[in-house]
Order: sequence, then C-alpha cells, then structure tokens
Amino acid sequence: MNILKELKKKHQQNPKAFEFLKYIGPGILVTVGFIDPGNWATNIEAGSSYGYSLLWVVTLSTIMLILLQHNAAHLGIVTGKCLAENATCHLSSKASKSILVSAMLATISTAFAELIGGAIALEILFDIPLKLGAVITFIFVTFFTFSNTYSRIEKVIIAFVSIIGFSFIFEILTIDVEWNKTLVHTFVPEIPKGALFSILGVIGAVVMPHNLFLHSEVIQSRKWNLQGKNIIEKQLKYEFFDTLFSMIIGWVINCAMIILAAVVFFKNGIQVSDISQASNLLTPLLGKLSSIIFALAFLFAGISSSITCAMSGGIVFAGMFNEPYNIKDIHSKVGVLISLIPALIVIFFVNDPFHALILSQVILCFQLPFTVILQLLLTSSKKVMGIYANRGFSKTLLWACAIIISILNIILLFDFIF
Repeated sequence: MNILKELKKKHQQNPKAFEFLKYIGPGILVTVGFIDPGNWATNIEAGSSYGYSLLWVVTLSTIMLILLQHNAAHLGIVTGKCLAENATCHLSSKASKSILVSAMLATISTAFAELIGGAIALEILFDIPLKLGAVITFIFVTFFTFSNTYSRIEKVIIAFVSIIGFSFIFEILTIDVEWNKTLVHTFVPEIPKGALFSILGVIGAVVMPHNLFLHSEVIQSRKWNLQGKNIIEKQLKYEFFDTLFSMIIGWVINCAMIILAAVVFFKNGIQVSDISQASNLLTPLLGKLSSIIFALAFLFAGISSSITCAMSGGIVFAGMFNEPYNIKDIHSKVGVLISLIPALIVIFFVNDPFHALILSQVILCFQLPFTVILQLLLTSSKKVMGIYANRGFSKTLLWACAIIISILNIILLFDFIF
C-alpha cells in the first residue's frame, strides 16, 4: 500500500511521466491474435521437432508484425477509418467487396481455431466433450462481446494476456533451459533439414489478416485522429510504443512456447502431434501442476482470441457499409455472428481437431497477401494518407515484408495442397 501511495504521489507531482500508460491497450488486443491456439500448435510442433533451432523465426516474424501492425494503426489514426472502411471508400465496389468477403471467410477460419482451442482446454481441464466445450466457449464469447463496451473488453483481454504470460513464466521456471543456446538461436538463422513447413507455419500463424483490420479500428477508441497535426504526430509516437510493447510481449510468449517444447519434448525424443498430447505429456515430466497451468493458459488464449476475432468480424462486415465498429449497431452484430456461428457449426463435423486446426491456418495463408497488399496500397497513397503516406526507407521495409509474407504463405499453401 505504501508503494502504491508513493506512485500516486509521484504521478500527481509529474503526470507526464506516466502519460504513456493511458495509450497501452489496442496493441494488447492484437497480441492475443498471435498467441492463439494456432500459434500454440505451430510453436509446440516446431520446438518438439527441432529444439531451439527455430526461435529466430519468431523473432523475424515479430519484426515484420510490428511494422505491419504499426502501419495498420497509422491508417486508422490518420484517416479516422479502419482498413475495411477505407477499402469501401477508395476501391471499386466489386474489388472492395471481393477482398472484404474473403476477409470475412478468414475471420470464420480464425474463429474456428479459437473456439476449438477453448474446447480442447475445457476437455483437458474438466473432461468436457469437445463439441460441448465449443458450445460453452461460443456462448461465453458471444455474451461477452455483445454485453461489454470496448473499454471493458480491452481491460479483460489485458488480464487474459497477463495470465497467459505468467503461466509460461511459471512453466519455464520449472525446467532446465540452456540459455546460451536459446540466445544464439533467437537471433541466428538456422534451417534444419525438413523444417521449411514448420518455419512457414510459425510465420503464417504470427501475421494474421484479421489483426490488421482489428488494429486499424480499435486504435480509434482514443479518438486520436480528431486532433490537429502536432497532436496526431504525438499520438503516432505513443501508438508505436503501444505496438512495440505489446508485440514484444507476444514475442516473449511465443519464444517461451518453443523453449518449453524443446526442453520437455525434443530433449526426450518425444514427437508431439496435438495440444492434448502435449498437456498429458507434461504431467509425468514436470508434475501435475504444470499440466494444469498449461491447460489454463490455453483456455485463456482460446477465449481471448475468440473475442478479438469476433470483434474483427464485426469490423470487417460493418466496413462493407462504410460504418465503424459499434456492437450496438446491427451490422457489427451480424458480423460478429457471421464469424462465430459458421465456425461453431464446422466443429460439429470435425473428426480430427488437430489437422482441422492446421487447415484453418492454410485458409488464412491464402487470404493474408490480399489484406497486406490492400493495406500497403492504401497507406502508400497520398490521396488517402496525405503527408503521412508511406515513403522512403519505411515504404521499402513494408513492401519487403509484404512480398516475403506473400511468397512464404503461397509456398505453404501449395506445399499443403500438393
């Protein structure tokens, strides 16, 4: 209590020193998108198959993610409209609807992965059948999305991400990590034989289309774009801090997943093929408590990412009508339901959840290049962004990211099909 009183006293004496804290939030919402069940599956597979070797892939993909998410937020701040609204305003009706319909299909695919993730966690923790667990997760997510304002959702998501982060810190503290090797592999690229599919899977699971739509919308909750030029530039600086801070949290959690899988499974010669198996194997190796913590973290990841995915569906659908996301508006509500209901229905026809989870990521891979290129065309246009359009070195970096992600995701798609 004395510490809290002292912080409050310092804040009253120098409020600007803590001003940055009120800008943290939108980036955290995005972070849950790349610590979702799809990421868990790809990270655990990568760590159990190749040890620490693929940690650099998380670092590379996070750098690209920071650049793209900052760019998406930039679009929202400067134009006062999200990515979907800008597509409707600046593209032909046929082109915008084609891209946004594909984005809606991507949110359905994402929602499938998130709902089935929550269901798997409930099955591990309480032995609830998978389909019933999916219904329970759906009801919880739908109720929470419809009955809470954005500010409340943001606070709860931050709590969920904190729980997930602390869970992995707990897990890491229970195992013997070779930190020297970990540090080297985090920054030095190495491609083990047969690892290409895992590399592409990790990158594809980090940069997700629905997060670009989400960030361009929720960043406007601060109403930054309503200010003058000097204020906009100040808020862009704070937004970058929020994005950088949030994405680093996601990077740490994703790295922790690979490290955990490397130590527990790779060192013991155990090949993991699904999340339930991973949780069960942790019990004899690390003790019952570790397995429970793992499952709880997975549950929170599934729920929180389902909520942000549902919001993304509402954002994209409302954007087709050139409207901002507002859960009280019919278009936003319909978009949320379009994302969640078909995803729930598909779960009832799935016999192999793990492979279905992988398939959902492949669908995202097919759509992602369209969203990334759409965003960069808009943010590079002076007609859309004015003096804040992409230029110079930053423009080169962004388009390099778009090209790399597009090529890698197309390779992943063709590798999966053929």
